[in-house]
Amino acid sequence: MIVLKLGGSLLSSPILVQWLHLAIQEGKGSVVIVPGGGVFADQVRSTQKIWQYDDQTAHYMAILAMQQMALLFKGLCSDLCLVNEVEAISPALHKKKVVVWAPLATELDAGKIKASWDITSDTLAAWLAVQLSAERLILVKSAQLPENSTLEQLSEQTIVDKAFADFAQHHALAVNCVNLSNTSILSASLKTNV
Repeated sequence: MIVLKLGGSLLSSPILVQWLHLAIQEGKGSVVIVPGGGVFADQVRSTQKIWQYDDQTAHYMAILAMQQMALLFKGLCSDLCLVNEVEAISPALHKKKVVVWAPLATELDAGKIKASWDITSDTLAAWLAVQLSAERLILVKSAQLPENSTLEQLSEQTIVDKAFADFAQHHALAVNCVNLSNTSILSASLKTNV
């Protein structure tokens, strides 16, 4: 199983639909997509600066942003299967679906996910990969990725969130960070995941 995190910044590129269709074509029964929050999460960030509401409120609003992005993905590709609860993912994969996870705040609270901007959909995708015992986590980024960068370096450059490197190393996750233009990585990963 592969957990595929598609960052919200991909909304600015038409290649997003190509990634979704590739996942559907080659990933039936093996791919779980985690959406970033994109412009919806950006709005949470900006309104928190204006209104100074607490991080717990912002955290819940950012989770709703991921749910909105999940709905958007489903709107772009109706063959995707939208799932809220972690325990419902495996049954959907057994039905040869490609799943989009629209996380529930209650499950993340139960998983003791901290309410902080240090934790974004990157670390939530890693948390989900651990819950599902996924073979691989692929993070798709619109940023240019410096060659041979470590996760710590990607974190320092804000390409992944601040909590990601520690979480991934603590759980010994197999992680690939790829640029959105590199669809061949997903295709090759899916072929080796069968």
